Amino acid sequence: MNAFDRLGNQLEGRGRTILYGLAAVVALTALAGLWSWWSGQRADEARRALGHAIEIAEARVEPSPASGTTVPGAITFPTERERAQKAFEEFQNVAAKYPDPYREKARYFAAVNLLPLDRNRGLSELEALAKNAGTETVSWAKFALAQAREADGQYDQASALYSELAKQSDEFVPHDTVNLRLAAIYERQGKKNEAADIIFQIVESARKAKDQNGKPLPESPTVREAAQKLQSLDPARSAQLPPEPPASNLPF
Repeated sequence: MNAFDRLGNQLEGRGRTILYGLAAVVALTALAGLWSWWSGQRADEARRALGHAIEIAEARVEPSPASGTTVPGAITFPTERERAQKAFEEFQNVAAKYPDPYREKARYFAAVNLLPLDRNRGLSELEALAKNAGTETVSWAKFALAQAREADGQYDQASALYSELAKQSDEFVPHDTVNLRLAAIYERQGKKNEAADIIFQIVESARKAKDQNGKPLPESPTVREAAQKLQSLDPARSAQLPPEPPASNLPF
């Protein structure tokens, strides 16, 4: 008879139940600790794998790099197609090996890199993600789809997706970025006034925004791009904009 059973006999009946119950709790706690450790290790591994795949997707394309111009150990590719192919394979590996959220993020990046390799297949994968994925990935997939439709001249489909993203309460894709693309489509469709209205609103809202101390916020690159676009598209509307934030409020 082991010590655990002897102590159980001393406590009798209910005492034995309590002891075994406590033993179960201890065992479950130990298992939970092991699971937490394993999950943490697995998550770190998944993040590293996803980061490596992103590094490949963003690698420089150097058809024939001059001697001494490439950083030692840096990843480079002779063509964009070869880079896309390698990135697609790496993201596919991540999606096959790890669970969500890493899986669906990898699927998104794989689909984007598949576009120059097999456009129809890449679009199909983005459409699937836009319908069934986490909120963030859904937004990314819709924006990528909108850009692809815009590039293909399918302006009605693209504008519908951009409009949908612009109405979302979240900003996984910044609203200013989305609206600027929507304005570009309207301009191509000959809807100059609609395009000018959207761009005017982007810049006006940004220039009227204040920080917690009541000071004007610095303009983002997107807002500056919008202001320049409005100046060329409709100088009269541009002249109605609030003035730019003073230079003293701009970050150094």
